[in-house]
Amino acid sequence: MSQTKYITSGGLAFSENKDMEKLRKYSLKGWHVRDFKFMGYTLEKGVSSDYVYSVDYRSLKAEEEEEYFDFFSSAGWSHVASEADIHLFRANPGTKPIYTDHDTRIEKYKSSIDSIRKFAVPFVLMTILAWIGTMLSSGSLESVLLVVAVILSVIALPMTWTVVATYHNKWKVEGREKLVNFMKLIPALLLIISVIILLVFNESGTIINLLLYMIIGGTLPIAIWAIMSLYHKFREKSN
Repeated sequence: MSQTKYITSGGLAFSENKDMEKLRKYSLKGWHVRDFKFMGYTLEKGVSSDYVYSVDYRSLKAEEEEEYFDFFSSAGWSHVASEADIHLFRANPGTKPIYTDHDTRIEKYKSSIDSIRKFAVPFVLMTILAWIGTMLSSGSLESVLLVVAVILSVIALPMTWTVVATYHNKWKVEGREKLVNFMKLIPALLLIISVIILLVFNESGTIINLLLYMIIGGTLPIAIWAIMSLYHKFREKSN
């Protein structure tokens, strides 16, 4: 039997609590997190233990890391793994949570937004420029820009939804119900804006192709996640 396995993540911005609870259930079965992988976690077989998990979002300089991890260790939280600015910790049940009050929970989401936004904003801007260039160009240049726009969309769209979801979480903690409700309207607003843009720039008759490519670009990350999830579930059953 394999001593390692991979499990998918629901996306920390969308289902952080569910992810942490899932990791705890796996630890009870003797499967403990070793590190992060693409859209999920790598688990390693060991002794069955009851661990609770928690994540923190923090951009660290090299000279800050030791003090940062020592602080959590002194509070009973052991560092498991880090990926970019996301740090995963575990502790025994009953250990004081990393974030215990209203202010610290808000600070957590602020750190998360800062970490994601610095990557998301450049990709979103480049994606918008690539699509505008595609719609305004023709011939071989249009084909090249179209490929670039689709590739950038595959990266930018998930990042954008992650930022939106993180703002939603932050505003929910702050009790800003109007903004939380507005967030729920964003998908419909984006769809309307996309249709308007496509209709305005449909001079070359490429509306169907553009719409198709945008749909592919937006849904490909979800498709990849679903395929990986099914693959690893099938692999677990075969083992």
